[in-house]
Amino acid sequence: MSAVRIGPYTLLNGLILAPMAGVTDQPFRQLCKRLGAGLVVSEMVTSDMSLWNTRKSRLRMVHEGDPEPRSVQIAGGDAQMLAEAARANVELGAQIIDINMGCPAKKVCNKAAGSALLKDEELVTDILHAVVAAVDVPVTLKIRTGWDRANKNGLTVAKIAEQAGITALAVHGRTRADLYTGVAEYDTIAAIKQAVSIPVFANGDIDSPEKARYVLDATGADGLLIGRAAQGRPWIFREIDHFLRTGEKLPAPELIEVERILLEHLAALHAFYGDVMGVRIARKHVGWYLATLPGAREFRAHFNRLDGTETQCANVREFFAERYKSLTGDGEGVAA
Repeated sequence: MSAVRIGPYTLLNGLILAPMAGVTDQPFRQLCKRLGAGLVVSEMVTSDMSLWNTRKSRLRMVHEGDPEPRSVQIAGGDAQMLAEAARANVELGAQIIDINMGCPAKKVCNKAAGSALLKDEELVTDILHAVVAAVDVPVTLKIRTGWDRANKNGLTVAKIAEQAGITALAVHGRTRADLYTGVAEYDTIAAIKQAVSIPVFANGDIDSPEKARYVLDATGADGLLIGRAAQGRPWIFREIDHFLRTGEKLPAPELIEVERILLEHLAALHAFYGDVMGVRIARKHVGWYLATLPGAREFRAHFNRLDGTETQCANVREFFAERYKSLTGDGEGVAA
């Protein structure tokens, strides 16, 4: 995978953390960047600026200290509102604006945003031209292959995007109707890559170094967007990058490293959100990190009832001490 450029920015590699609402907050973005992602993208921010005063929206727009280039995803269905939201986010520190036309969630699509926009190519054209004209930073676009299998217009939308001045395009290899089920269609991504000259990133079901290699070969894409596979496994970027460069697989992280990464992540969540919200958000992340470890289900049920930040961290340490003991017959070597 050769160096990938988005406007003036050359990425360290073509591995991008896909924006995920409720997941790719600042603590997670910083962690994934540290563990090998070439670019990380913020959670989706609504283009309706009247909703920006909620605590949730304000936290989504914190970019200070974020790894550069700072990419912020916006969503909406009104060209002028999206243009204004893009301008406002650039003033707040965004260096790349990403437009969401890929989200299949009902609450997004019912507002004629996300992948619902793919139904209306004229509106897509208006939105892309308006946002590109509104800001001096690169504008990227995330789409699906179409609305449903009978209406696969990803290729047409990709050409509209290129003509409108979109700098790079990410394609999730499913239609809106597919949601996250079935097998991603890499052949459609390959056809889109052939049809445009801007960088194209493939997205969908990339959950291992071998799959990453396969998808790059199958699509000819310039890079990959990795979303759900990074949940509880942020080191997947490091693993994929190493495999693509050397053809060799890195060993899985040792328990002691998993514990250290998880405790660092918890500390960052608690610091970013404060005790009450931080404790609540930490629960899902802990569930993801521990999902494959023995005893995880029972521990998760117990962990989800814990309230304090210190209690959460202490319980995670205890969980790993037990795992470590069962592996080695003693409790030595567990991270402090």
